Amino acid sequence: MTNKIRVTIWNENVHENRDEKVKEIYPDGMHAVIKAHLDKQGDMETRVATLDMPEHGLTQEVIDSTDVMTWWGHCAHAKVEDEIVERVKKRVLEGMGLIVLHAGHNSKIFHHLMGTNCSLKWREVGEKERLWNVEPAHPITEGIGEYFELPHTEMYGERFDIPTPDKIIFISWFQGGEVFRSGCTWERGHGRIFYFRPGHETYPIYYNENVMRVISNAVRWANPRFVQEHKCVNYKPLEKI
Repeated sequence: MTNKIRVTIWNENVHENRDEKVKEIYPDGMHAVIKAHLDKQGDMETRVATLDMPEHGLTQEVIDSTDVMTWWGHCAHAKVEDEIVERVKKRVLEGMGLIVLHAGHNSKIFHHLMGTNCSLKWREVGEKERLWNVEPAHPITEGIGEYFELPHTEMYGERFDIPTPDKIIFISWFQGGEVFRSGCTWERGHGRIFYFRPGHETYPIYYNENVMRVISNAVRWANPRFVQEHKCVNYKPLEKI
């Protein structure tokens, strides 16, 4: 019996296998870097799932034994089977935490849970990003200062077509002048969801200490407090009618 948070790190793992620049930065995949960081935390146990695995690595057994899932996808969103998406969505509504990273904003699972198209502006020229911590008392920002910077990154800009977040945790400013709601939380059913913008594959974003601290903080925040299947039942009255 373990009290550790059971984390499944899902990564489509396409860029790392086909793009030489990405291979140089993440020779074992972005998921390996995220896993190595979370494994050091002491209160988490991790597994990896990727697009090319049977059922994308997300069998019912895996999902049922996951407390929090991280999701990174970019160029292969359409290849994720709808049946698997529904399986993940159902578990989030029952209480599983979900952390959607970077281009995961355009994933099927994020679209399904948000109910919007989650569109945004983007530009890739390697400009600076400053992430402002606008919720310094929130568990996700523990150990993070007033702001932190990424020297080279892809720009995401408003308008970001998402439902109004329960909390906006970070707001980004980019060297080109745009701003973006780069850290947002929602609750759906019993599950907690966190979207975190940094993570473009051609920059070493997941080696950044602050980025990884936010992700591990978010895993703890999203860890289920309550898990229960939703059922529509014919309910007997408590009192005599």
